Amino acid sequence: MDKKNALRAGAVSAGTTLMMLLMTSPALALTRDDGDDPGPGLSIGETLGLYVALPIVIFLVIVGLVMALDKSDRPKKKQA
Repeated sequence: MDKKNALRAGAVSAGTTLMMLLMTSPALALTRDDGDDPGPGLSIGETLGLYVALPIVIFLVIVGLVMALDKSDRPKKKQA
């Protein structure tokens, strides 16, 4: 009975994947639409700054604010 359920699950998964692939349409990225007016492309530096550096900076600012505004009671170190 275990093999039958596994076979059924595999068939359903394969069928679902096949139907999803058949129903998706191509992006048609090479065909321009009537109102299409793309801007200039980004340079490598702009791309890295926008998608790598900026998220890291935003993350560090949020971490810094959380650490600075943390009001939890921490055990204080004893002075010698």
